[in-house]
Formats: sequence, C-alpha cells, structure tokens
Amino acid sequence: MPGSKAVSLRTDETMIPVRNYLLESRIVHNRIVLTFGIVVFLSLLLVLRIGYLQITEHLRFYKLAQDNRVDLVPLPPVRGLIYDRNGVILAQNFRVYNLEILPDKVPDMDKLLDQLGRLVKLTDEDLERFRTLLRRRPSFERQTLRANLSEREASRLAVNLHRYSGAELKARLQRNYTQGDLTAHVVGYVGRISVDDLEQIDNKKYRGLEYIGRSGIEAFYESTLLGRSGYERVETNAHGKVIRSLEQIASDAGKTIHLSLDTPLQRKSVEALEGYEGSVVAIEPQTGDVLAFASVPGYDPNPFVNGISKKDYSVLRASEERPLLNRSLYGRYAPGSTIKGFMALVGMENGVNHDNSIFCGGYYRLPGYRHRYRDWKKSGHGTVDGHNAIVQSCDVYFYRLAKRLGIDLMHEGMSRFGFGKPSGIDLLGEPSGLMPSKKWKLEARGQPWYPGETIITGIGQGYMLVTPLQLAAATATLANRGKQVTPRFLTAIENPQSQTREDIPPRVTGFIETGNERAYDLVINAMHDVVHGKKGTARRINKNIRYEMAGKTGTAQVKSIAQNETYREKDTEKKFRDHSLFVGFAPLDNPKIAIAVVIEHAGSGSRTAAPIARKLIDYYLLDRLDMFPEQAETRKLVNNRADTRESG
Repeated sequence: MPGSKAVSLRTDETMIPVRNYLLESRIVHNRIVLTFGIVVFLSLLLVLRIGYLQITEHLRFYKLAQDNRVDLVPLPPVRGLIYDRNGVILAQNFRVYNLEILPDKVPDMDKLLDQLGRLVKLTDEDLERFRTLLRRRPSFERQTLRANLSEREASRLAVNLHRYSGAELKARLQRNYTQGDLTAHVVGYVGRISVDDLEQIDNKKYRGLEYIGRSGIEAFYESTLLGRSGYERVETNAHGKVIRSLEQIASDAGKTIHLSLDTPLQRKSVEALEGYEGSVVAIEPQTGDVLAFASVPGYDPNPFVNGISKKDYSVLRASEERPLLNRSLYGRYAPGSTIKGFMALVGMENGVNHDNSIFCGGYYRLPGYRHRYRDWKKSGHGTVDGHNAIVQSCDVYFYRLAKRLGIDLMHEGMSRFGFGKPSGIDLLGEPSGLMPSKKWKLEARGQPWYPGETIITGIGQGYMLVTPLQLAAATATLANRGKQVTPRFLTAIENPQSQTREDIPPRVTGFIETGNERAYDLVINAMHDVVHGKKGTARRINKNIRYEMAGKTGTAQVKSIAQNETYREKDTEKKFRDHSLFVGFAPLDNPKIAIAVVIEHAGSGSRTAAPIARKLIDYYLLDRLDMFPEQAETRKLVNNRADTRESG
C-alpha cells in the first residue's frame, strides 16, 4: 500500500513483508472524515441556496414566472378633440394600423426585422428610431416599428404574423388635422415621442402612447388633451398571443377643447393674403377671443404626425417664403405709422395738448443738427394739430412729439399698451417684441442712446419691433377705450365622458388711464377720419361702407434711405421694399372686431393692407352673418348704423 512501511523477514527462499495495519486504518479514517465534511458542506450550501431562492427571492421569481404567462398591456387614452367657435372640428382621431414589437417575446431581433422588412417597407429612419427606443424603454413595452400601414401592408402582415413571435398588428388612433395648412399655425401638431422626450416626460403618463404635442394649441394644452392611460392584464401563450383578459382598468379620454377661432374668417384671411407673405390677426375686443390668426404661407401639419421625411422637411426649411414661420406670433416688424394713435395717447398723458398745432414743411431737424428727418409727403402737410396729424399721418408732428417726450417716457407709456412684452396668449414661446429705452440699448448694445433714435421711434421705426398679435391686442385695448383683455384661444373645456362643459371667462388684466377723459375719444375720432375723412390715408376703402370704423395705416421701411436718395419701389429689390400695415376696429360704437394686417414688402399700408382689412371686416360683420343666424344682434347693429349714415 502506497505510503505504508513494511518489515521484511528473510528466509532461505523468499522475503516475507510484515504490514502496519494501525497506520493504514488511520489513513482510511481520515479520508472518510474529509469526504463526509465535503458532503456536509455542499449539502449546507444547497440548503442555503434553496432557502434564499424560496424565501428572499420568492417575490421576484414569482413575478418572473407570472410574466411568462401574464402580460400588462397599456390602454392608451383617446386624445381630446379640438373645435373652433362654430363647432368645426380642427383636430380629430382616425383609426390606422401599426406594426408593433414586444421585445420580450423576440428571440432574435435582427432576424425578425429582416423578415418583416420583406413584408412592409422599413426605412432607415424607422429602424434607427426603433433601435434607439429599444435601448431606452423597458423590454416589456410594445414599440412601434411602422405606423400608418397601407391596407395592402396590413393585410399582408395579418396572414403572416403567426410566424413571427413578438410582432403584432395593432389598430391605433392617429391625429388628423381637418383644415390642413389653414389652421396649422394655431392648432399646431403632435409628433412621435423621441428619445430626447423620454428623458423629460413622465413615462407613467405616456405609457402606451406614441405621440406628444409639438406646437400650437396641441403643445400648450398637452395636459388637457392627453387623458390618462389605463391597463389590461392578459394571459398569453409562449408566442405572446392573448388567451384571455384577467383584469382591466379603463383609460380616461383627453378633454375636448373649444377655441375662439372662426374658421370661415380664417379661411377668408388666408385667401386675402394669397400671393403675399404676411399675417392677419383679428380679435373680439370685449372678450379677447382670437377670431383669425392667419400666417401665409402655411404648411400641412399632417405629415409631421408620424415624422416628415428629411427631404420634405428640408424643402420647407429652405423655402425663401418661410412657411414654417408663424408670422402672427413670431414675426417681428417695425410698426410704422400704426402706432401714431398710441403715441398721441402717451403725449396727452404727459401734458401735450392734442389741439395745439405745428407746421409741417416736409421734414424735421433736431436743434443744432443738419440731418433732415423727412415726412412721407415731400411738400409737407402745412399746419396740423393732433387730430389731423393722425388723419394724414404727419411724420413731422410725431417727430416733434417724440422729441418732447424723450425715449424713456415713450417706453413707459407704450409698454402699458403691450408693446415690448408678450401679450399672454395661450401659445408657447411668444416673443416680447421690442420697445427700446436708454437702459435697453446700454445693456444690449453697450452703447448710449442718441437723440436721433428717439425721433425715428416716434413713427415706429428704428429699434422698435412688434408682432402682428401685439398690434391687434393693442388695437383691441384702444377699441375698449383702455380696458385690457388678454388675447386667448381657449373658450371652453368639455369632458367627453360626463358631457359637462366648463366655459372659460375672459381675463381682464386692467385699465389704462391717461389722465385725460377725452383722450380715447380724440384718438378714436381721428382714426375714424383716417377711413371716413376726406384727407384720411385710408379713405379709399370707405366706398359703399355700411358701418363706421376706426383705422390707421402704416408703411414700415425695411432699408434705410440716405439723405440724398429717393425711395422708388419699382427700382428696389423686393426683399428691401416697405412693409404694408393696417390696424382698425368696427363698428365704431360697439366694436366686434379689432384687426391687424401686416404684409411683407407690399408697399404702403393704404394701398395693400387697408383694403384687405376692409374686405375681412365686411365679411365678418356682414357676409358671414347669413351663415350664423345667432349673430342677428350684430347684423341689426350694423344695419341700424348704416341707415343712420344714409339718412344723415
């Protein structure tokens, strides 16, 4: 035996070994003990492991076992509908078929995508987005591979999907914008939830959802339109096919919202701007309801829902007409002479007598300077007071008024009418415009303010910038004789389940006092004569007019003109031509509509913008009333006013 020692006895014939039985038995005993110890140790480990799995990890493995046969399926809510003031639907949902993948049920994703790519068209963008979502979202959530399948694609998938574990054909609701480009800049659109969105949104609220509001009303009222997701517990087989439903928690549909927008007037506004780039904003003064919010050219928002192609998006972005720009909200323009009525109010507030006259000889000079600040009328307007300065749009009068007030008083007074700050409308990202001051220039440009800059600000040029929305809101305040009402689109919220409706009251933010009880009447009378007076700059639009209105034309320079130069529109490249503007409201005694029209590079306000404003006010106060009998009160008011004018 190896390791043992033996004693040999010698005889004459052989050597006989003698064995050490004590030593051998000790070795065997030690080995048995060692083996028993190893067995006991391994048995103890096994018992501990079983205990850990059965006790400590019981819930985890129970859930994993359940997940093998029970699936938690999100029930996405129906997105709320959007209507205009007349009950015209602007945003709705329609049924489409999507190809969706449940990653947990897919043994080989690359192979599956290759196979599905032979049944339906999968672009590189589809695949890239899907793979990105796979990395960012839980594997037990369904992910959309292709949305909005054609009928042929859906049929082809329906008869083949049983071969592909984890692939499903789902009927979903997709957003549709019934008015297309007509309301794109108001309603906006929804888009597919992106990877970046996943890092910012509450994933619980968007479980099972594919879309999120991107712009316009869709984005601003996202939480109202969204609704609340539900879920369903279903039993599935090994291929993910539903066998039966175990439990269901219904989703809550998003709320329906009603907007102030008047679709017929909106359509008429877009038609009136055909051939131009520009904006029309119309507001109901007493309520702040936005009636029209046209930005031309526009774009069709429907391709954006499932992701517009890079080629089509590049075409929109590269267009010189900038159809993606919401001019009514984001367009910033020099207001030109449209602000002269407001300047007159600021002047009266600061002690300027509206009845005092000055002489206009065609230009103005600052004391001690040779530079001439020219009037639009070369020969001048002669002797004019505040009334005639507004009616004839005398620049020299307002040069002198600006010099007397100074830029800081102008900034303070004009800001009260909303110039240089957001209006508060229910749209995201509203810019402030710009009402300059000495402090602003020093902080923004690092430069002092110069006297000449005050002069040109007095006629709405220089650094001053406004949006069409701000112009319309300020005009509505003027029509209200100082009462400020925040412009808004939302007028009511409706619960589609309980059928209850909550009307949203107008938001009156204050009243602008001028310290002169006649101030508003004086300015409004002057703006009335802009349209109805013999020397009014907009007198050409009063032919056969059936109501009285107040208005103000504006022509805003795009390019500065040197002292020795003369502006000739026909010799000027289009992009450097003047902008055409007009603001106004009607009827005079009980205003129902305030309007701002801004048309890019279209020449004088009296020639282009004013006729468009007259056409739209005619339509709103007269033509469309036959379509909406409930507005008989407005019809009666207009007709009575017209009869009074004719008898007079």
